[in-house]
Amino acid sequence: MADGLNLMLYGMGTVFVFLALLVVCTNVMSALVLRFYPETLVEAPSPVKRQKTQDPRMIAVIEAAIAEHRKSR
Repeated sequence: MADGLNLMLYGMGTVFVFLALLVVCTNVMSALVLRFYPETLVEAPSPVKRQKTQDPRMIAVIEAAIAEHRKSR
């Protein structure tokens, strides 16, 4: 039992150290890229504009579908 517990602690400790090192390396690489290659930054695209007018037929279809769904429950 003690050997199993010991093996579990070594395994979990190894994974924890590896993941912590991975996070540190990722942050360092990100900082280096942003410092030496700032032109690689890409701006987020503007959000898609939705139509302000709503089709009354589509609203009726959606309402009918919701009513049918609620009726079948």
